[in-house]
Amino acid sequence: MKQIIQDIKKGNTVLEEVPSPKVTDDTILIKTSRSLVSMGTEKTLVEFGKANFIQKAKQQPDKVKMVLDKMKTDGVLPTIEAVFNKLNQPLPLGYCNVGTVIDVGRNINDFKIGDRVASNGSHAEHVCVPENLAVKIPDDVSDDEATFTVIGSIGLQGIRLCNPTFGESIVVIGLGLVGLITAELLKSNGCNVIGYDFDQNKVDLAAKKGITAFNCTDLDPVQFVNETTNNIGADGVIITASAKSDTIMHQAAQMSRKRGRIILVGVVELDLMRSDFYEKELTFQVSCSYGAGRYDEEYEQKGKDYPIGYVRWTEKRNFKTILDSISRGLLDVESLITEKIPLDEYDRIYCDMNNKNSIASILKYSKDSSNESSVKVFSQSYNKSKGVFGIIGSGNFTSATIIPSMLNASANMKYIASSKGLSAKILAKKGKIQNATSDYKQILEDSDIDGVIISTRHNLHAPMIIDSLNAKKHVFVEKPLCIKFEDLDRIIDAKNNANKMITVGFNRRFSSLSKKMKKLLGDSPKNIVATMNAGFIDSKSWVHDLEIGGGRVIGEACHYIDLCSFLASGNVISVCMSSMNNESSQKTDNVSMLLKYDNGTNAVINYFSNGNKSYPKENIQVFTQQRILAINNWKELLAYGVKGFSKMKVRQDKGHNEQFKLFVESVKKGTPIIPFDSIINTTKASFAAIQSLKEKKWIDIE
Repeated sequence: MKQIIQDIKKGNTVLEEVPSPKVTDDTILIKTSRSLVSMGTEKTLVEFGKANFIQKAKQQPDKVKMVLDKMKTDGVLPTIEAVFNKLNQPLPLGYCNVGTVIDVGRNINDFKIGDRVASNGSHAEHVCVPENLAVKIPDDVSDDEATFTVIGSIGLQGIRLCNPTFGESIVVIGLGLVGLITAELLKSNGCNVIGYDFDQNKVDLAAKKGITAFNCTDLDPVQFVNETTNNIGADGVIITASAKSDTIMHQAAQMSRKRGRIILVGVVELDLMRSDFYEKELTFQVSCSYGAGRYDEEYEQKGKDYPIGYVRWTEKRNFKTILDSISRGLLDVESLITEKIPLDEYDRIYCDMNNKNSIASILKYSKDSSNESSVKVFSQSYNKSKGVFGIIGSGNFTSATIIPSMLNASANMKYIASSKGLSAKILAKKGKIQNATSDYKQILEDSDIDGVIISTRHNLHAPMIIDSLNAKKHVFVEKPLCIKFEDLDRIIDAKNNANKMITVGFNRRFSSLSKKMKKLLGDSPKNIVATMNAGFIDSKSWVHDLEIGGGRVIGEACHYIDLCSFLASGNVISVCMSSMNNESSQKTDNVSMLLKYDNGTNAVINYFSNGNKSYPKENIQVFTQQRILAINNWKELLAYGVKGFSKMKVRQDKGHNEQFKLFVESVKKGTPIIPFDSIINTTKASFAAIQSLKEKKWIDIE
């Protein structure tokens, strides 16, 4: 299928051939007929893509600080590599999609095949969306009209926050697409609507809709509003404009009556003047997109609705309201359509958005669009004796680490899979991979494939490992092995039946520094202290969800358990863990873990998220036989009391390159690079840590 994407690094807007997305249990698959180009949001993304590096940095000063902090801790070259990796990930454009449902997930109840729907899907011939981000279209609303559903909801949410009453005077600043829809909805609500813009065409269109509209280049906005309201001022001001100064905010405050309301829907500078708000006791609120539920994973991705008695207007209910308004003739969107253009001629819209006077441009899609789950990116043959690999998952770690490491290992990569298709195609180009697919089972069905690399969300690891083993493939899975005890038993059974290797991405043991440390330490009992300045992750992230990410101990800190086991040359026999402020197992990112080993070694793992990013991320100290060895953030190894050795410095080495090099070789030779018993022990130790936190005692490992 075809999809419009924005190349952030090169600045090009491209129509890319990508695999069609794969429907999941909680989504619907839609064949697109129309999509609406949002001139405001998409213009901003396109302009950002075209900007040079300095201009990009100026637009995101907060990101610049993060880059500088990373340079201090990780070094210049790793930081530059990380920045370029981010810039190499194009963005899909569009969020106003209309089409017909062609497939539904097994957990979907509201939709069936054949339903005509509007959604926040992108500019693509096929889109896959959760049910709370889609809505059925009334029979008397055309596809063209329905494309305004999502963008109309942005304006509607601003109105809901403003809470206007019949007869109030509401000012709309900015008469672009969102502003015009906002103004017309306010008029339908019985408000006296005043709107202004510097574009006379938009002012004229608003006037035709019965809005008191004027051109702000000719008249003073504050004076005009005051005169129009008999010097009372506006009851409410809704800002739908975009500007790089705080002038609009200052004007909005000046034109408001005492205790007026100001709602920001657009993007303007917020250098607020206290006197503006203090003297009139004004209220100010920023509107968040389509409505309640936006960015809430429970609502959007898992389909858990808010009770209507407590949350009257969710984003989906706003979608329905816009469609109902169009159906009843309360909102006229036909008059906003400037042009209708076939998808293949998309560049007529995107080539020069700065000089485009369009209000609403609609893309039309072919009825014969392809729905293939795989596309060929390169034509090449593979030497079977060298091993052939497929990658499942195309997130940031795959892009930044797995593909570069596999290329360094001269690995033959035949497939890469992602459920939505686009990221697989992009990374297939980057990694010179023959095929991109949205169906990972195509990889398992290919007899050429010897090894599968799994880098997905943690809850998918176990079923994908088992599927791969049943298909007689060697498996590399990024940490963790799994997040539930019952899954561990199923994996062990599948491995025994398949007689294939499983490797987990415990890369730290393969660093040149940790290998040198182990060699110098010998096999005597040790005291190990490993501290991870892990960094804060928002509590809403999937990583903290025990059903999806497993929490940070099981999902992330497990690789430090493996590192300690590697240095200890033993297996964990008992675990005790405590958390700051008596945190429950639901959120385990400020913990201290104690490990007892079968050879007398003791280890302490401090895994903290409340530190500062400017401090080094990882430090490991080992004490044994009047000697101390310490690794500082994987850039140097220091020794105290070790005869003939004091220091080893390297470019930051976390072991990824060596790990994948050895994995590729292991697939050819059939010899594992980490003993599977050790992987099982590490996994059980991570589970035991959570049990210890719950039960507040030491937990022995069988």
